[in-house]
Formats: sequence, C-alpha cells, structure tokens
Amino acid sequence: MRRPTRPSRFWETLAVVVVKPLSWLLVKKDWRHGGRIPRTGGLIIAANHLSWSDPVLLSHFLYNHGRWPVILAKSGLFRVPFLGRAVSSLLAIPVARGSAEAVRSLRASAERLADGCAILFYPEGTCTRDPELWPMVGKTGAARLALESGAQVIPVAHWGAQELLPYGEKKPRVFPRKTFRVSVGQPVDLSKYVGEPPHGDVLRAATADIMAAITAQLAELRGEKAPETPYDPAGR
Repeated sequence: MRRPTRPSRFWETLAVVVVKPLSWLLVKKDWRHGGRIPRTGGLIIAANHLSWSDPVLLSHFLYNHGRWPVILAKSGLFRVPFLGRAVSSLLAIPVARGSAEAVRSLRASAERLADGCAILFYPEGTCTRDPELWPMVGKTGAARLALESGAQVIPVAHWGAQELLPYGEKKPRVFPRKTFRVSVGQPVDLSKYVGEPPHGDVLRAATADIMAAITAQLAELRGEKAPETPYDPAGR
C-alpha cells in the first residue's frame, strides 16, 4: 500500500501556521534557483548543515517550492511527549546516530523515496566543524541511497542560519534581522557510478561529487572561493 507523501491536513496546517510566520519574522529571504527542484517524484535534497535552525528554514524554502520535506531527526526527539508525536506525524524519519540502527533510517528513506517523497539529507551528518563553515567531507549514506534507489540528488546550499543561531547556542540572535540565503544546483550527475558495486571507493567518490556540488552553490552564495580540499574531522 502506498504511503502518504504529506502529513495529514491537521499536522501540515499546524506546522505551516507555526513555521512560516516565524520564519518570515526572523529572517529576510534571498532564495535562488528554486525552480530547479522537481515538483514530483522521489528526490534527495542534499544540503550543508550550519545550525540547528537551518532544518526549519530550509523546510520553509522547500515547502514554498512545492515539496514537503521529509527530515531525518534524532531518534531521541521521538520519545519527547507531544514533540515525538508531532515529528512522527510530520513524516520525519528517526536516526539513531553512531549505531547500527542507523541502517534502518536509510531503509525507511528508501521506502519514502519509492513513495515519491522528497528527503532532506545532510551528508555531513552534523553541523560543519570547518573553521570557515565550508562543507566537510560527507558521509556515504546519501550516495548509497541515491545509487540504490536511482533517485535524483539535488544539491542545496544555504548561508545565514548560523548567524541566527550559531552551532552550540540555544538562544537565537534575533537582532539585527538576518538574511537566509539559499541556492539550488542542477542534479548531481552520478551516472558514471551506475552498475558499480555501491560500496568502498565508489560510495566515497559519489559522496565527494555530491559535496562538491553543494560547495559550489555555497561559494556562489558567499561570493568566495571554496577551499580545494574539504575539511575532514577524522583526519584533522
């Protein structure tokens, strides 16, 4: 049986009523190339991660461009009273980080892609630790999901969420009002990996292509040249 690609009318309306006014109030918008996001079909939105606030701001962007974002969220959130019910009803997928259970989140993501959902995926796995806030070396989950499902990967970069809520801080810096910039790239070409076994060097190379596409969009937003080699927290 085909599962829904959007929440029930009640939960979708509740989320929109809360998120959209708050987003418009907190940040100004500089949104670019939103028309590059396909309106239908299973889709992986691969984005950089700067702040705990960017999933909400990106969700607003994606919703306004015709897609309900299915977010991968920490499994602990699903155990919080009311919040757990809310994130589950909004179609979020639980992720048990640092655990073999994380495989379940990829399986659930593959099922949602088959249903025609748009998955918001952070290949870095966490907020970047790069001192200049460029994207880090990515983890291979998004690449594996793309190669096994055949779903398109759309690279999306954003800038400004870290000014509203810097990583590690709990209190937003509301004033002066910040600008949230988003740029959408063309689908990442992973055709050269089709037919290759989806593991090891193949996954790492495909992941590097995805991260390079995100970084190129971020360089456009920032008007700066990105570093030639991405920051690698494991090999620093």
